[in-house]
Amino acid sequence: MTSAVLSRPDAEKEDSKASHGATPAPIVAATRAPVLDQPLLDRIAGRAAAYDRDNAFFHEDLEELRAAGYLLLWVPREFGGLGLTLPEVLHEQSRLAYHAPATALAINMHLYWSGTAAHLWKRGDHSTDWILEEIAAGKIFAAGHGEPNNDLGLAGSGTVAEPLTDGAYRFTGRKVFTSLSPVWDWLGIHALDNSDASRPRIVHAFVDRQDAGHRTEQTWDTHGVRATRSDDTVLEGVVVKADRISRVLPAGPPNDAFVEGIFGAAILPIAAVYLGIARRAFDLAVASARKRTSSALGGLTYAHHPITQFTVSKAAIELDSITALLDSVARDWATDVDHGALWPAKLLAAKQHAVDGARRVVDLATDVVGASSLFRKNELERLTRDVRSGPFHPPNTVASHDVIGKSHLGVLGQAS
Repeated sequence: MTSAVLSRPDAEKEDSKASHGATPAPIVAATRAPVLDQPLLDRIAGRAAAYDRDNAFFHEDLEELRAAGYLLLWVPREFGGLGLTLPEVLHEQSRLAYHAPATALAINMHLYWSGTAAHLWKRGDHSTDWILEEIAAGKIFAAGHGEPNNDLGLAGSGTVAEPLTDGAYRFTGRKVFTSLSPVWDWLGIHALDNSDASRPRIVHAFVDRQDAGHRTEQTWDTHGVRATRSDDTVLEGVVVKADRISRVLPAGPPNDAFVEGIFGAAILPIAAVYLGIARRAFDLAVASARKRTSSALGGLTYAHHPITQFTVSKAAIELDSITALLDSVARDWATDVDHGALWPAKLLAAKQHAVDGARRVVDLATDVVGASSLFRKNELERLTRDVRSGPFHPPNTVASHDVIGKSHLGVLGQAS
C-alpha cells in the first residue's frame, strides 16, 4: 500500500491553506463574546508570513490588539480592564495563536504580569496594584527571566543584584529571549543578591525603559517565532528604586504568592499558544487531505487513504488530550482547588504535555500534507518552525521534569 507521505512532490505543490475563518473550539465553554472579532484575526493572520520572512516585529498587530482592549484581558474591571479568568485567557490566547503564533507568544509576556498582579489583588495583596494601573494607562510590560546557563529558573540567577541604600538595587547581567524588546515600558526581572553568602536571595524588580544602565542588543535571528523580536537585554548597572522591588526571597525553590502568581499567569497561557499552533496545523492537514488526490486510490482524495486516516486519528487524540489537561488544570486554578505543594508540578505538567504534544501534532500534519509542507508559501512550513520553541520556555523541559518528579516524590528543595 502506498504511504501517504510518498506521493509525488509535483502533485503536492497546490496551496494547502485552510481558511482562518473556521475558529477553533474553545478550551472551555465560552461565557462571553470573544475579545477579537474574525476580521481582526484575519488581518493578523495575513501579516504573519511577512513578519516571519522579514524577522520583523508585529507593530501593526500590536496596535490593533491594543485598540481592541486585548492588552487588558487580565486587568480587573475595577482598574478598567476586561477581568477575564484564566480559562478565558487560555481560550483567547489559543485563538490568537491559531492565527499568528509569534504575536500570541510575545503578547503573553505582557499578559502574565497583569495576571500576576490580578492574582495578588484578588487575595488582598496590593503590592503590585501599580502594575494594573500602568497597564490600564497603556504601558507594556515584558519578562526578563531568561538567562544564559541558568537552568534553575526563578530559583537562581546569573544576574547580580547589588543592594544599595533605601532598599534600592543595582542590576548587572544579561537577559535573553526578551520578547517585546522594541516596545516594552517596564521589564520584570529577577537577580541574585549574594552580598551575604550565607543568605543568598532572589530579587524581583521592574526596570523602567527610561532608566539609564540598560540596553537592547539585537540578537534575534532565529529558526521560529521570529516576530517576537526576543532580543537580549544587557543590564549595565541599572538602578531600581525600592518601590519597584516586588519581592526579595530566599534563593532556591520559591514559596511566595508573587511567584505563585507568575507561575499561574505565565505557564498555562504559554501552553495555550502551542495548542493554537497544533490546532492550526491539524486543520491545514485535514484541508490538504480532503483536496489532494491519489493516483494509487484511483483519483480519490487522501482523506480516503487508510494511513492518512490513522495519522489524523493520532493527531486528533493528541489535541484532545492537550485540551483536556489544560482545561482541568485551568479550572482548578480558577476555582482555588487546593493542590498544595503540587501546584507547580500541575502547571508545568500541563505546559510540558502541550508543547510536546503540539510538536507531535505538527509532525503528523506534515506526514499528511507531504512534501508541499517544505515550501515557504505553505503556512505549515512556518508552524513546523514556530512549534520548536515550546520546550525552551523557562523552566525548560529538563527543569520542568525535575520539578514535576521531585514534587511528586516529596524531595523538591532537598539536596540530591
